[in-house]
Amino acid sequence: MALFESPEAVAARLRSVGYLPTEEIATTVFLSGALGKPILIEGPAGTGKTELAKAIARGWGIELIRLQCYEGLDEARALYEWDYRKQLLALQTRGADDGVGSVFDERFLLERPLLRALRARGDRLLLIDEVDRLEIEAEALLLEVLAEFQISIPELGTVVADQPPLVVLTSNGVRDLSEALKRRALFLYLDYPDPERERAIVLAAVPGIELELARAIVHFVASVRELDIRKRPSIAETIDWARSLVVLGADVLDREVVERTLTTLLKHRVDQERVRRDLLGASSV
Repeated sequence: MALFESPEAVAARLRSVGYLPTEEIATTVFLSGALGKPILIEGPAGTGKTELAKAIARGWGIELIRLQCYEGLDEARALYEWDYRKQLLALQTRGADDGVGSVFDERFLLERPLLRALRARGDRLLLIDEVDRLEIEAEALLLEVLAEFQISIPELGTVVADQPPLVVLTSNGVRDLSEALKRRALFLYLDYPDPERERAIVLAAVPGIELELARAIVHFVASVRELDIRKRPSIAETIDWARSLVVLGADVLDREVVERTLTTLLKHRVDQERVRRDLLGASSV
């Protein structure tokens, strides 16, 4: 894609829409456009993988087409399917004055995300979200699309993209992906940000927050993530917690404030109890 002029330009554009990239992120996005290869983003849940794809779409004003993966996803939901009810009606009315030709033509084709991404005009981004939730066999659905940017429809022939979309795949690492899928993409690993970067994210996303409060929030969240808990807080949950504290008028992060707002940060009771026991105790934060 000619959208990306340089890694520095990519970084500047992402920052303009509220996403703070590292040099590695900006370089990978640039190379994806220059080389015409998808990006496979892997990392723990809540580290900004999907948000990066959305930020690219926002930053360059392009259409975002999303395929949300899940166990049991099949060709009919990922690629295309035929509208059987309309086909049946067409067969029943065949021979009428407004007779219908073949029931396997464009009028009866229902586009799903992969086919839509290939046939759409102009710049667009195809987000294949949580690809690791697919069963191994279902990955084969993606290989032709990612390798050749085409889909074979037996009844109509091969659909080839006039202009290939930018493609972003995300994975939470639930299972290992096939080598065939990995070969077709550039790889980017996103972990939880270091304290300095997460503090910058909080300051950018939460208007009116004081630097010291942002620093305390990030330090506490980092301590929470080190515990053996069911779900570590995502970046989005850190931001939500920070916004809640600002709304409540908190200017320091003490034990009382944390106790009152902990449910904003942690969504499992067992995790809240672990934090109360291991981090709060009877002393201040």
